[in-house]
Amino acid sequence: MSDLGHVLVLAGGLSYEREVSLRSGRRVGEVLRAAGIPVEIRDTDASLVPTVLADPPDAAFVTLHGGSGEDGAIRSVLELLSVPYVGAGPDACRVAYDKPTAKAVVRSVGLRTPDSVTLPKETFHDLGASKVLSRIVERLGLPLFVKPSQGGSALGASVVRTAEELPSAMVGCFAYGDTALIERFIEGVEVAVSVLDLGEGPVALPPVEIVPDGGVYDYAARYTAGHTEFFAPARLSPEVAAACAEMAVTAHTALGLRDISRTDLIVDSDGLPHFLEVNVAPGMTETSLLPMAVEAAGDDLGTVCRVLLEQAAARGTV
Repeated sequence: MSDLGHVLVLAGGLSYEREVSLRSGRRVGEVLRAAGIPVEIRDTDASLVPTVLADPPDAAFVTLHGGSGEDGAIRSVLELLSVPYVGAGPDACRVAYDKPTAKAVVRSVGLRTPDSVTLPKETFHDLGASKVLSRIVERLGLPLFVKPSQGGSALGASVVRTAEELPSAMVGCFAYGDTALIERFIEGVEVAVSVLDLGEGPVALPPVEIVPDGGVYDYAARYTAGHTEFFAPARLSPEVAAACAEMAVTAHTALGLRDISRTDLIVDSDGLPHFLEVNVAPGMTETSLLPMAVEAAGDDLGTVCRVLLEQAAARGTV
């Protein structure tokens, strides 16, 4: 029997990923209630602070995607309110949320990650977009993958296979953020590895292989049922699966993450995994990858969420 008497699930927010966050929050609420835990699902609006102060929860589960849900801001507020929460602390979130910074950290501990260039929008205005883009193609080659330096759900992200496609890809990227990360695109098997720490150290769940209908795992492919085929566990050799698991746990540890994370990788034709990015608030919807990995591991999502909340409550705000 759990000692949790009042659990707060934070969902929604004001980022571009609001609708996905609401779906994640509903899913977490459903599985926790099925596990016998009293749950209150709340948006992050002006009523949050007075409500929490009037009736403090035992712990909070953050299902906010993008923006304040992953950049450490809402976790700083929870700490100010003395509310324990599942997941990494504010400082670690800030590092992990910024993709170029996270890449630099994991590269410093020996992980493989695609070569890239990070440039703010102002650079193109000041130096001339055509000259800068031409040099990027010369430096990194083709194809490329362009995405905002922060944010998730593949919003503003696109594959660039010709130099002529790069300007429009940059425009699309800048619609969702002021800084672009331009990476060398690696053809291969896209894999997501979730990491959980249920009290005995971080452990990788079975990798999930992602095969989108259109070849690109974009927003529609992520959240529209039937647009993507998933294999959990991934169709990898035991050796490659073990290498993916090791990379995810190493990234989780190097970035100072806690409780839960999901690392996105690409496995090239030689069977070598490459780190792409990490997510500190993985999606929890019906088509999200972490719940698939939990099921593939033979675990129950409600039980996992309950244990994570119990750990948070016992840990307090430290």
